[in-house]
Amino acid sequence: MTKELFREDSYLKSCSAAVTVSDETSVCVDQTVFYPLGGGQPGDTGVLAWDGGEVQIADTRNSPEGIRHFVAEGATPPPVGASVELRLDWSRRFIHMRMHTAMHLLGAVLRYGVTGGNISVAKSRLDFDMTDTVDKEAVQAGLNELVAGDHAVSCRWIDEAELDANPDLVRTMSVQPPRGKGVIRLLEIEGVDLQPCGGTHVRSSAEVGAVRIGKVEKKGRQNRRVNIHLDG
Repeated sequence: MTKELFREDSYLKSCSAAVTVSDETSVCVDQTVFYPLGGGQPGDTGVLAWDGGEVQIADTRNSPEGIRHFVAEGATPPPVGASVELRLDWSRRFIHMRMHTAMHLLGAVLRYGVTGGNISVAKSRLDFDMTDTVDKEAVQAGLNELVAGDHAVSCRWIDEAELDANPDLVRTMSVQPPRGKGVIRLLEIEGVDLQPCGGTHVRSSAEVGAVRIGKVEKKGRQNRRVNIHLDG
């Protein structure tokens, strides 16, 4: 399996690795800084380089063999055993980190169950189990107050038994934290939010920057979709 360096340090931009699986479309490596698609967050993109050349990584996804790094169409991946360097498209990843943290802040302002979510560079959204009208101005003010509060953001691990003893930690209604490894990763925004999350995040709410509430959509009798944008 692939050692997930991004789980402990989201700010790592590159790493060296060895290719463990290689086919015509992708490679797995023994360790990576590339985040694989999951939890509403897109897979990372960037560059994979070795003595024999360099290829663009167009997507990153989980697989039974490890984290797969998919090369751009028509590119030839390095062979098994090759020593490689992986370099993130950092500007794209950092926006994902800001967006993902902003979504946790949004969930702290709107204290409802979460039924879905998605992150992208242009906008992100959370779906809430609610029938109430969303006051966009009030939500935006509350969101940016949390950003300005410069709350520390960190991750820690608990065992599955501890999660079972604290079921209220899970805010998502349709998706449960992945089990089977014995431990669950928690994201904590100090004084604001604590819940299971495997995504990448900034170190402080202040790094999110100014957030703007976009379109609020009714997606059912008891579901409201709130879109957010980063201003700058």
